[in-house]
Amino acid sequence: MDYGNQTVVTEFFFVGFTDCFQRQVILFALFLLVYLVTFLGNLTMITLIWIDSRLHTPMYFFLSHLSFVDVCSSSVIGPKMLTDIFAEKKVISFFGCATQFWFFTQFVVTECFLLVSMAYDRYMAICKPLLYTLIMSPRVCAWLVVGPYTVGLISATTHTMCAFRLPYCGPKIINHFFCDLLPVLSLACADTQVNKFLLFIVAGALGVLGGAIILVSYVYVLIAILRIRSADGRCKAFSTCSSHLTAVSIFYGTLFFIYVRPSSSFSLDINKMVSVFYTAVIPMLNPLIYSLRNKEVKDSFRRMFERKKFLMSR
Repeated sequence: MDYGNQTVVTEFFFVGFTDCFQRQVILFALFLLVYLVTFLGNLTMITLIWIDSRLHTPMYFFLSHLSFVDVCSSSVIGPKMLTDIFAEKKVISFFGCATQFWFFTQFVVTECFLLVSMAYDRYMAICKPLLYTLIMSPRVCAWLVVGPYTVGLISATTHTMCAFRLPYCGPKIINHFFCDLLPVLSLACADTQVNKFLLFIVAGALGVLGGAIILVSYVYVLIAILRIRSADGRCKAFSTCSSHLTAVSIFYGTLFFIYVRPSSSFSLDINKMVSVFYTAVIPMLNPLIYSLRNKEVKDSFRRMFERKKFLMSR
């Protein structure tokens, strides 16, 4: 097909959620609350880990990066989504769309593999406790963080270049609230089967690889926990691991539902609703999951508030 005589798209328009003003007010209040809880909750986790020397361990090092990634991913989507709720024309430039997609993909893929690094850390801590401090050295921890960011960079760059080099010359309306890959590809004036196949293969491969490493790690962890004779020891180990497993199950389950499905079952409307969950809700849940179910974090919170109370009373 010849696209030479067709107008090149320079901007897109989001469909958003609703045109009803009452619903817009409710959604704005809800999403603003979620974003503030996400931002403040993850920022608090980062600050707490940074100032409390008792939390200067590999597990909390990875958790601080997870919180950082959650702040960034929610900030890529949240402010734009909030300003668009009441906007008559929810517009974004072509370059802005590509930039938003690149950053969001970078942080989502990074989070996938940070969860893998955290699973490996739990495996080493519970299955090889005597060698833990030797193996999980600062250098190894640094590489286990650099790796996820590198995979995210490669994945984001690959998908962005492949998607935004396609000709966009027809419809400008994206049936979504942010520039996600599948809704954008649906507007391309060219065959996108290669892009969708690439997404399916890359997302599937990365997801299966990450999921397999996490699964194998936790099979060994479960066996090791069941061998612990002390009931307190088993409870502490289960408590630490259950927080991570909860976060992994929610995050990986949502991404597999959206990106690793046959195209015949694909629905933009359903994806839009599910996307709210992993763009807004999951980044909010992570600090809650790791703080409410973790005794060390709760103790650190208590010490911080007691210290602040003591300083204010002087």
